[in-house]
Amino acid sequence: MSEERKLMVLRAIVQDYVQTSEPVGSKALVDRHHLGVSAATVRNDMAQLEEEGLIHAPHTSAGRVPTDAGYRLFVDRLSHLKPLSAGERRAISQFLQGAVDLDDVVDRTVRLLAGLTRQVAVMQYPSLTRSTVRHIELVPVGAAHLMVILIVNTGRVEQRVVEARSMPGGPEGDELIGRLRASLNEVSAGVPFTAAATELRRLVEDAPTEERPIVEAIVSALGDALVEEREERVVLAGQANLARSGGDFATSVAPILEALEEHVVLLRLLGQLGEDPDAVSVRIGSENPVSGLQTTSLVSMGYGSGLERVASLGVLGPTRMDYPTTMASVRAVARYVSQILDENNNA
Repeated sequence: MSEERKLMVLRAIVQDYVQTSEPVGSKALVDRHHLGVSAATVRNDMAQLEEEGLIHAPHTSAGRVPTDAGYRLFVDRLSHLKPLSAGERRAISQFLQGAVDLDDVVDRTVRLLAGLTRQVAVMQYPSLTRSTVRHIELVPVGAAHLMVILIVNTGRVEQRVVEARSMPGGPEGDELIGRLRASLNEVSAGVPFTAAATELRRLVEDAPTEERPIVEAIVSALGDALVEEREERVVLAGQANLARSGGDFATSVAPILEALEEHVVLLRLLGQLGEDPDAVSVRIGSENPVSGLQTTSLVSMGYGSGLERVASLGVLGPTRMDYPTTMASVRAVARYVSQILDENNNA
């Protein structure tokens, strides 16, 4: 059997099995697909695919289903992903563009992905190691308080209110706020969180005695905000979709749900992007190192601002998955999220 025909028969088996969830027989393949060969030839082809570990018989049925290796070859040989329709792209854009802040973007993204793919959607919050300070703003609140606003390159905004009784009022106070704002941004804008915290502490040490209390209060508030930002988090939606796919799992969905509760595990999986961060990554069945997830596939892609990828998002579902459509959906959503972050950064 030629390599081309092997792929053609495998592709037909994958497509039929994904569509029907029934083991696929040679007669069905000949009836449904224009393979240009007889049923007997297809039977021989299937026997060779089985010998190579690409398909197997799940029980005494005459039909065959793809193995993890079969799905892997199918995914690796996808020549292109069918782009989403103009209507689908418009719907994604409108849904995500309505987001008011990063939390809203994440919430909308997982709900959108779960709805588009009918799988479990997962999204990693931007990683600490890739997050930088974009801008720090100081805004007077009444006569005795100051609002400290931290804006992150990912679009996230943190606000803290500090007491500012020691700060002079009138033009002198305005001048001090302007000077402090300039100093804070000079040492931290564009700087990764870990380095920014150190640079900000130096401002306290270098501040004149009479200004030190207010500088200490501002830097302390920013320190709290930076620590909160460091929490590595992942958000999920669509877990109920697993129940609809119950028949695709050898046992119950309980081990999968238990694994999904281990956010540290999900963060590690999402953090392991392929060599090309702009490509869709697909991890199939036994390729997943987590035992509870070895009957599932994870389709993910990085997102971020400009050329920088700050985190990943994706979907998790049974290995019997419509890979081309799922990969196209994940790619489209990741690109739209990146576009939103870009717009926020350039605003």
